Amino acid sequence: MHHLEDYMKRIILFISLVLCFGSFASAQSDAIKQANSLYVKGDYTSAAKRYEEILAKDGIAPELYYNLGNAYYKSNEIGRSILNYERALRLSPSFEDARFNLELAQLKVVDNNVQSSSFFLGRWIQNLINTLTSNQWLFTSFSIFILALILVFIFIFGPSRAVRKASFYCGLVLFGISFLTIIFAGVSRNQLVNHSQAIVMQGAVTVKSSPDKSGTDLFQLHEGTKVTVKSTLGNWYEIKVGSGNVGWLEQSNVEKI
Repeated sequence: MHHLEDYMKRIILFISLVLCFGSFASAQSDAIKQANSLYVKGDYTSAAKRYEEILAKDGIAPELYYNLGNAYYKSNEIGRSILNYERALRLSPSFEDARFNLELAQLKVVDNNVQSSSFFLGRWIQNLINTLTSNQWLFTSFSIFILALILVFIFIFGPSRAVRKASFYCGLVLFGISFLTIIFAGVSRNQLVNHSQAIVMQGAVTVKSSPDKSGTDLFQLHEGTKVTVKSTLGNWYEIKVGSGNVGWLEQSNVEKI
């Protein structure tokens, strides 16, 4: 009898959890519908505010960052639109709509020529890494490794010299690809965890030679420019732009992706 009561309690608890999750999902869905409705009506400022509230209260999702980016883009807040498209792509690198809109928004950035002048091979490798998430790269690496092991087995027990020779070289290539993809997984994971890139949020900011307002003016950056944060000192970031130029910016002028 005692066991039956415990069993019934567990069933009731399970049903309660399911109902709670259902009501939470429903509430979240209603909030998103409200934000989408504001966007469709052309009230982009209110829609952006609603999306921000959903992200703060209910958790992050690439689709929410994408919608938020769209709302800011329509409000002509280019820096914030780029920031949120970038955040969507950090969570979902294959999110093509977010990538397309990001490239569209970047056309409005005054310093776009500065951030796009990095070395071609480096950009190509980075774009390749961005095609998959860290977990997807890890799964790819594991799958290729298993194939390589199968080829090792064929090499040992192959029926002929030609088959063993082919499996040996193919296995070596696959082991190399597996090693490379696990590096990609690590890089992708590091980019997700360590927020080293940031977006300029102000219309125009002056980069200083030192972390001090009295420092020498080096160059200007404009809203939407993407920078890499190298180090932090007090309320200042040491930043680097695509061209390789380095300087200092106050933290209030940028927001990390």
